[in-house]
Amino acid sequence: MFSVASRGSSDDTIDRLLKEALAELDGPPSFILCGASVSVDVSALQSSLDGSVPFHGATSCLGVMTQEAAFIGNAKGAGVIAISDPDGAYGSAIVPVEGDDVEAAAEQALFQALGQTQRPGETPEMIWLSATPGIEERVIASIHAAMGVGVPICGGSSADNTVSGQWRVFDRETSWNTGIALTVMFPSVPLGYAFHSGYRPTATKGRVTSSEGRQILAIDGQPGAEVYNQWTGGRIESALADGGSVIASTSLAPLGRRRDAVAGFDYFLLSHPEAVSSDGGLALFSNIETGDEIVLMEGDEDNLVQRAARVAENALEMARLEKESIAGALVIYCAGCMLTVQDRMPEVAEGLRSVLGDKPFLGSFTFGEQGCFIGGSNHHGNLMISVVVFGG
Repeated sequence: MFSVASRGSSDDTIDRLLKEALAELDGPPSFILCGASVSVDVSALQSSLDGSVPFHGATSCLGVMTQEAAFIGNAKGAGVIAISDPDGAYGSAIVPVEGDDVEAAAEQALFQALGQTQRPGETPEMIWLSATPGIEERVIASIHAAMGVGVPICGGSSADNTVSGQWRVFDRETSWNTGIALTVMFPSVPLGYAFHSGYRPTATKGRVTSSEGRQILAIDGQPGAEVYNQWTGGRIESALADGGSVIASTSLAPLGRRRDAVAGFDYFLLSHPEAVSSDGGLALFSNIETGDEIVLMEGDEDNLVQRAARVAENALEMARLEKESIAGALVIYCAGCMLTVQDRMPEVAEGLRSVLGDKPFLGSFTFGEQGCFIGGSNHHGNLMISVVVFGG
């Protein structure tokens, strides 16, 4: 019998959370996922894990949210979710990135995880991904190269509390500051997924005429940061002269790229401006290409609070599931959005709880989000929400 259990807390007793979640399952665990603030010592959890159960761990900004509440108040939140699925199969691998060989690490993680499932030649229903920031697009491309583009990839980048590079992915033995945590899923129940944001496109747009990696050097032939500042009415004016972080001032005004359209509705992949460089470039939390058309997006707190529940509804609709018939869910909510509406996160958790029918879920706050648009394309973006639901 398929069952899911989740527990969260802000009191740094993560091993207790695991025991409570496992006690609620209707059978032995098939997969365990953990999200925790970097302020939480996960060693007690690691030492209590059964080595035969696939485990996937990644740090989350300030904490997590579950069906119980949002656990972020003291920056020591943590949570676990456990799945029992005797008729399914799961495999997890966590691999450090040595040097800059992201592709080799991604391929190693994928095939290690597949090898645990005892499903030779079969294609998983879902890949759950947690990469450390900066390598996400390369990881997705490597998975596509190894097994094609038909498998949905969902998840979120590991995060810390201050964008200071303390993020980690971890398994039952150790943790890595640059690495890939990957789980392949062959569930015995239907699953649904959705990937969206809480932002609207404006009429303001332009074309990237010069870029380098995650930096827009020029928009329509003009310095990228200056153009963005003009578009937003001076949001980053103070950073133009000397450069520096613009994360807080740009959270409600990201840049979007149209990546899919279904039934006349456009799906935008968002990029969050991170900083102004000394040469007038605009650094982002995701890759950008010369020639991309970018659209200024707009959002407000109400949309960010309400959107997670709507994305969960989309995931249910995608799988033609009712909330009464699901067993649980995995939720990714951008850390930038969370910090913008931090005082209203109880409303976000309540909205999800209502849509998911009080079923167990674990939500992490990430520095990048991965998901599959309804049209079938996998992407890495920013300020996004990714939801996976499991039928009962």
